Amino acid sequence: MRKEKGKYAVIGGLSGLANGLFGSGGGLFLVPLLTKWLGIEQKKAFATSVAVILPLSLVSAAVYFWKGALDLTAALPYLIGGGIGGLISGRVFQKVPMTFLRRAFGLLILYGGVRAVLAL
Repeated sequence: MRKEKGKYAVIGGLSGLANGLFGSGGGLFLVPLLTKWLGIEQKKAFATSVAVILPLSLVSAAVYFWKGALDLTAALPYLIGGGIGGLISGRVFQKVPMTFLRRAFGLLILYGGVRAVLAL
């Protein structure tokens, strides 16, 4: 049991660090670590990642707000659109094949990585 708690702490720490530095990047660590390291089924890992990202994002947003780096007015349209997108995807999630989710996740990571490296 102690070994499991250590894994949870490492996974949580990595996802919190990524979330604070990159903005909701915690899922980048969570899904692979939850599936490979803890043996959680992939759809549950995706759902767990989403559930963990919310409080991590709230903590990061609070820190940015206190430091004066958060423009809530600029964020509002994204919050509305993101909320609508989250509702839709939450409803269709169980109907989407795991192969599609895995490939879409991989392409999203690849796209983000290429953009970051090339600074487009």
